[in-house]
Amino acid sequence: MKILIVDDEQLVRWFLERALTRRGHEIVSVSNGAEAIDALSASDFDLMFTDLRMPEENGSTLIEKVGEITNAKNKKYPRIVVCSAYITSEMMENYQNGGIKVLRKPFKLEELESILSGQS
Repeated sequence: MKILIVDDEQLVRWFLERALTRRGHEIVSVSNGAEAIDALSASDFDLMFTDLRMPEENGSTLIEKVGEITNAKNKKYPRIVVCSAYITSEMMENYQNGGIKVLRKPFKLEELESILSGQS
């Protein structure tokens, strides 16, 4: 599976890169939404992990633009997982109703495994 990781925290990117690479996934990792838009324009992804609070396009704006990018460029729409410490119950409900998974930071490896296996 090809996965895009979007987070301005280097430690979070490192953790996800390491955990996902060990499971045989192809990883592209970027530090902000603007870089993610470039990556999404250039390639197809099966899954995207994104933080919400980031410089140069926050996660909510990025999620809105994913549809625009994939439609305009005839690309595959990736499954999306929001990873954030700053998520309210209302936001979580809205994301989940839209088919977006949520990992509240800090999260455990077991929670990541649950997302990857489709159980969460």
